[in-house]
Amino acid sequence: MILSVSNLSHGFGDRAIFNNVSFRLLKGEHIGLIGANGEGKSTFLNIVIGKLQPDEGKVEWNKNVRVGYLDQHTVLERGMTVRDVLKSAFKYLFDMEARQNELYDKMGLVEADELNSMLEETGLIQDLLTHNDFYSIDVKVEEIGRALGLDDVGLDKDVNDLSGGQRTKVLLGKLLLEKPDILLLDEPTNYLDEQHIEWLKRYLQEYENAFILISHDIPFLNNVVNLIYHMENQELNRYVGDYNTFMGIYEMRKTQLESAYKRQQQEIADLEDFVARNKARVSTRNMAMSRQKKLDKMDVIELSKEKPKPEFNFKEARAASRYIFETKDLVIGYDEPLSRPLTLQMERGQKLALTGANGIGKTTLLKSILGIIPPLSGTVTLGDYLYKGYFEQELKGANNNSCIEEIWKEYPSYSQYEVRTALAKCGLTTKHIESKVMVLSGGEQAKVRLCKLINRETNILLLDEPTNHLDVDAKEELKRALKQYKGSILLISHEPEFYKDIVTDVWNCEDWTTKTI
Repeated sequence: MILSVSNLSHGFGDRAIFNNVSFRLLKGEHIGLIGANGEGKSTFLNIVIGKLQPDEGKVEWNKNVRVGYLDQHTVLERGMTVRDVLKSAFKYLFDMEARQNELYDKMGLVEADELNSMLEETGLIQDLLTHNDFYSIDVKVEEIGRALGLDDVGLDKDVNDLSGGQRTKVLLGKLLLEKPDILLLDEPTNYLDEQHIEWLKRYLQEYENAFILISHDIPFLNNVVNLIYHMENQELNRYVGDYNTFMGIYEMRKTQLESAYKRQQQEIADLEDFVARNKARVSTRNMAMSRQKKLDKMDVIELSKEKPKPEFNFKEARAASRYIFETKDLVIGYDEPLSRPLTLQMERGQKLALTGANGIGKTTLLKSILGIIPPLSGTVTLGDYLYKGYFEQELKGANNNSCIEEIWKEYPSYSQYEVRTALAKCGLTTKHIESKVMVLSGGEQAKVRLCKLINRETNILLLDEPTNHLDVDAKEELKRALKQYKGSILLISHEPEFYKDIVTDVWNCEDWTTKTI
């Protein structure tokens, strides 16, 4: 047993998240932790690693277990390079080497007895360093850098200058180099592109130790896990097999429970009717009382409350002109070019997916077309009558607004009822709607941002990784809404499962980037 969690209960304010939950993790288990947005998956991991204290219950780790946690919110120190962070995975070996050097320095100053004990210690350290491949650390760092595409970013780049996606790759790289006894991965594929997701999939398939993985990427889950823990309505239930196996059993149980509930409700109605009609008559009072006893003893089946399902219906503006945008010899980038000169055009009604490795300029192209970033050279000409809707990949800074204030800021003419209705349609409950944006889960925050987008009249949607953090239901609903949308779409996504049924064309940005892939 690596980890045992027993009788765990936890909540925020009056919102209960777990109620008497138990969980165990054995050596070599590959667990998928799944559930809708806001069910408490990340909270559970934070309790398990001791970042949060549960209201009740016990978390017990086996002694000497090394835990590695991929946390999107880790602060990286300014002044450290990507290489420094990756090498810090081997800090314990560098400490050993420092101790060895210290011993060598002192050897000329000690008596024979002490010298022998020092030689013994340095010999032991030397064996440990050799056994742990200390002398090929640089090779390992270069290897993981290549595998995760960090050599494109540059291993000598200051970590303070990295985007969210690049930071995630660095943290993931460091974690994999540490080779802990258990990996805790919270949506690791969110900021990875297709080729690196493929690499991580192979890595986890061959991973000998245990891991717990939170992910809404179903093909990825199916490829790497052998156990599912499903979090729903404050409970945690275990299923053996992959996600598809879980879904089959879950749907079957749900159907059986609904049938049993209907039968029991009918039986209750019949018994109550009999009691009501017969309790007053002397001749039938005893029969009525025995039926009443049966009613009192009955274990009433309760169906779990249906979660609000999101509905994304984009408001559409008048038609745009024939061309949405045209670029002539456009070179995008910041300090240095990210593309060769591009002459592109997008016509009304086209739905385009931009694909390719991270860091090659997909977001930069989107922002250059929108005019947020000036191009290095060349021109962008936007069409007439464009009503743009932009979904940004990551928002900077803490947001102290409540969800209601966030929507009101965008739509000041809405009544409170209209704001609440708009948020509820995006799958948020009353408790979420009244919370501050910053305390919501990543998926719930994405739903608030989608709420802003769908209530604006648009005829061109520019979407940068809109499915990051969204649960399965929300992703399916967004897919349906985008297929139905009559306007044009420019979409960045690393999930072919999501975009292949929506788009009319795919632009692989690797064809025009100046970055070496």
